[in-house]
Amino acid sequence: MTRILLVTAAAMALLCCNIPSGQAQSYGNAPWCAVTDQGAGQVVWDCEYQTVQQCAPNVVAGNRGFCNLNPDFVAPPGPPLHRRKHPYRQ
Repeated sequence: MTRILLVTAAAMALLCCNIPSGQAQSYGNAPWCAVTDQGAGQVVWDCEYQTVQQCAPNVVAGNRGFCNLNPDFVAPPGPPLHRRKHPYRQ
């Protein structure tokens, strides 16, 4: 239930807040970001968290922010898929 509320809050924040790219700083390359308001329109995307559970304590600590999926994250390629040949086909 907490996860659903957190994701919903993040989605609402993104829909409500139109942040110009010149006023946002981003660092890190992980799936989750702690998005915090530094004041005066300055927003920081701290993208160094592998899970939302790792991110949450940083925004709950009074940093006026939320956790969001990293829009720039590209997952490393996984192992190749091996297909079994059908026993009746050559």
